[in-house]
Amino acid sequence: MTVSYTAEVATCRGFGCFLKLLLRWRASVYKLVWLDLTLFLFLYYFLSGIYRLLLNEEQKRVFESVVAYCNEYSDLIPLSFVLGFYVSIVMTRWWNQYMAIPWPDSIAVFVSATIHGNDERGRLMRRTILRYVCVCLTVVLTNVAPRVKKRFPTLEHFVESGLLLENELSIFQSLNAKFPKPSKHWLPIVWASSIVTRARKEGRIRDDFAVKTLIDELNKFRGMCGSILHYDTISVPLVYTQVVTLAVYTYFLTSVMSRQWVQKSNTTIDLYFPIFATLQFFFYMGWLKVAETLINPFGEDDDDFEVNWLIDRNLQVSYLIVDEMHHEHPELIRDQYWDEIFPTELPYTAAAQPREEPPEPSTAGIQLSAAQQELQPSSVKIDDMVPDDQKFRSDIADDAASGIHFTASGKLSRSSTESTEKLIRSASRMSNRDRTISSGSTSSNLGESLTRVSSVTSVLKRLFSKDDRTDGSATNIAKTSGKMPSSSSAASLQVRQSQAAGGSMRIGVIEEVDEQMTLTSLRQSNDNRPHVQSIFAQGPPPPSDPVDVPGVAQSYKRETFSRSAPARAGTLAAASSIEPSHERRDFRTQESTQSMRSSATYPEPASFPGSGINDDLSSITSSSTSSSDNAESEFTKLKTERKKQRRNRKLARSASRLNDDESRSLPDSETLLLTELADASRLCMKKRDESDQT
Repeated sequence: MTVSYTAEVATCRGFGCFLKLLLRWRASVYKLVWLDLTLFLFLYYFLSGIYRLLLNEEQKRVFESVVAYCNEYSDLIPLSFVLGFYVSIVMTRWWNQYMAIPWPDSIAVFVSATIHGNDERGRLMRRTILRYVCVCLTVVLTNVAPRVKKRFPTLEHFVESGLLLENELSIFQSLNAKFPKPSKHWLPIVWASSIVTRARKEGRIRDDFAVKTLIDELNKFRGMCGSILHYDTISVPLVYTQVVTLAVYTYFLTSVMSRQWVQKSNTTIDLYFPIFATLQFFFYMGWLKVAETLINPFGEDDDDFEVNWLIDRNLQVSYLIVDEMHHEHPELIRDQYWDEIFPTELPYTAAAQPREEPPEPSTAGIQLSAAQQELQPSSVKIDDMVPDDQKFRSDIADDAASGIHFTASGKLSRSSTESTEKLIRSASRMSNRDRTISSGSTSSNLGESLTRVSSVTSVLKRLFSKDDRTDGSATNIAKTSGKMPSSSSAASLQVRQSQAAGGSMRIGVIEEVDEQMTLTSLRQSNDNRPHVQSIFAQGPPPPSDPVDVPGVAQSYKRETFSRSAPARAGTLAAASSIEPSHERRDFRTQESTQSMRSSATYPEPASFPGSGINDDLSSITSSSTSSSDNAESEFTKLKTERKKQRRNRKLARSASRLNDDESRSLPDSETLLLTELADASRLCMKKRDESDQT
């Protein structure tokens, strides 16, 4: 087993802590090199005695020439480079072999946590899986470690020790008879994986992820066992080992001759003992012995791994985890710091004083003066970074060049009548304007949050909320081309406040529908000619699939849902009395929120002035000409009366919203209005249906 001395070198004081290790004999360099050093000194003194006692003067001159020659050319051997690189490789390989030794602890924890059942069969499955894991490692160690091979020379010894059973031994022997060459260390892992699969089928493992985890851990264990065999089979190349060994021994053979004391030398220090030659041999030879010891750490050297202890330990810990400690834990009790959440500091004993201070970051000592902490303005201006074709132009809005536009939720500044009329003209022009700008919109500093305009919801909103214009541009475009007219919100409507009003420019942008209703309402209130077209746009709805027209003799139950019908009782009664007894199911839902307006498709009826987006009154087709004329005349009267009532109510609400800046936004008020009108319309339709049935 590796000799551990870390406890003795935990703290370094005085002249160091390694000096107390120099007198150790077990696993020491003295134990490794003493025999080689003895041989080296014996050869040295043997040659020195021949030179001093047996040779004549002529022979001494020849001996001195050989000593000078060896001393001159012995340094040509690159001993330090060759030996140092070799020992570095061996040390890395030694540590990697230790890290390749698998430990069954993680598998035991997974098995105990995932294979449930306190009965005998569940316990048998858990113990058998871990026993197979330990057998796999033991079989591998018998192939690489002499100590384990001496302990388990044959497979019968596995049976006697309890690692294998008789039936398992017969399987091993049959496979060895058929395939004698390959190692069978993987066979117990295969058995263990089969038990895991069987446990899943029996419901002892409750999910497939646990099965995958166990199989992965077993494969990982098998792979590490295979790595140990690889280290044993593929060693450091023999040629490299031979080069290092020859370099060391040839160097010291020449050193025996080159380090001899001769009469021509100018010193008498080495007359009796070669001090530096002995030290050089001790260090280089000790370096080589370290490599010889560590190249195979599974041997019987003092610093080799204690693998027999490892086998016993693995089996004991595995059984302890999966059997004794299976689903066992201490009683759950509140800890000492339950009320404090966490301790500010754990207590110290008197021997542990003084207390340690928390570590500080490397920049903790940097202090800046007040002048150095002042923020400096940037030397680069934003206007210089924006290309010339993307800079702000007063005639083109910021987002006119972009496919996705953003508007601020603030209210539009109306500082003068001129700016209001400019906004109206700009909104009407943008619908037919050809956008030729290809670059992105420049960034504008809007102090408020941005909302997205060119989206699906805004497209639907523009489709069903077009204003009536005197030139009829939006309606004509939709009819002739069949395409959606261009939105007037493609560019942000920006208004520069006059310098006299505030001295600063404010950019106000509103959504298109709210803008059109507000501006048109203001314009019509000044002209004293208000009508419902200022709120809801005119234009036919988009074409839809054809609808079957009922015959004359059939009686249809009318069920029209509208959120724009008036709530007056007299009007509702009149509508129920003059409505013909035809049934037409035309479900149409219109919901208005701050961010979305959506509408179901419906047949294209003949619209009437003031119907708007929420009106759902359509003329009923009649096969009889006389009845159709009478109903149409009465229906026109009802339609005119309802239009006047609806126009007056909505214009009154719009005026109240414009006068109160702190009131709720237009989409919220409109939603309440439409909800009220829808309820009234449902009540009207219900009474009409009852009258038709009677």
